[in-house]
Amino acid sequence: MTTAVVRALGALAHRAAHAPAPAGCGCPPPAVLADRADGTVVRSGTVVAKAHAPGTDVAALAVRLGLAALPGLADILLAPLPLPPPTARGEAAAPLVPGAPRLTELHGRPVTLWPHGGPVDPGDPDAAPWEEAAVLLARLHRTELPAPGPGAAQPLVLPAMRGPAKAALAVGRMCAQRPGDPSTAPVLTAWQRLPDWARDAAPAPAHLPRFLCHGDLHLGQLVRHPVPHGGWLLIDVDDAGIGDAAWDLARPAAWYAAGLLPPDVWFRFLGAYRAAGGPAVSAEGDPWPELDVAARALTVQTAALALAKSAAEGRDPDEVEQMMIGSCARIAALPPELAAGHAS
Repeated sequence: MTTAVVRALGALAHRAAHAPAPAGCGCPPPAVLADRADGTVVRSGTVVAKAHAPGTDVAALAVRLGLAALPGLADILLAPLPLPPPTARGEAAAPLVPGAPRLTELHGRPVTLWPHGGPVDPGDPDAAPWEEAAVLLARLHRTELPAPGPGAAQPLVLPAMRGPAKAALAVGRMCAQRPGDPSTAPVLTAWQRLPDWARDAAPAPAHLPRFLCHGDLHLGQLVRHPVPHGGWLLIDVDDAGIGDAAWDLARPAAWYAAGLLPPDVWFRFLGAYRAAGGPAVSAEGDPWPELDVAARALTVQTAALALAKSAAEGRDPDEVEQMMIGSCARIAALPPELAAGHAS
């Protein structure tokens, strides 16, 4: 991300935090919270500005922002902020999509504004809110979108959840970074054994239940709001939509299968999801028949990103990354007729 874009994000977040900024404002300089291929996030005071990934479908993003802004989801999803009013000098953040007052553009990138929330503390894994995340997912999955009320222009028609698309992008990134590298073979074999829909190569089959999904659940997608003692909320709706709810449980399931997530944490997460009425898995018994495909897909996605990232950084995969690559090797070693029944 260029310095110009970071500065523009900081200025926009600052304007939104003050709306308008007072003369002689003594705010500290804006802080870059994240700068990755899928977006850059800059904070100023109580407001965070996010530049979304290049090539983002802005029409679909506008719909997802409308979803996050629904009052009925205010205790599940962090709601986006409206664009700030024009300054005295006439500076204005114009909506990028007609009728989408929470989406603008800076330097060719779609940009949104959000309240600042307190993230999960990576230095205190014992306090990680796995049960809270599970309950939020269960409530999201059980949500029925309201029909448009009197005077509403159109119903909220959500796009498909982007989990399979993200997995396909990860595999593509790995292949671009390591063309012809034999280390990718087990990952590619595990990938090819997934059904077409899980590889974003075909629509999901009609028999799969369809629910409102987050699409990219991990602990970095939770914040406390208001800071510091508010409840936990899900953030980042870039991948949200309608799809297989098992995808939202798939990353912790894949980590558990690989040995990265302790069994007691996994069973606490799964138990909290079931207790909250989550529909992705049966209420009791073995959850793996419902989770298998999505968990294998997230295993491949994680391993592919590990190989791509390590290649870009000129290093070998680290121990944690090797564990996910090893999971792919175990999937690849299964007889093809059995691979569909195992996640690792």
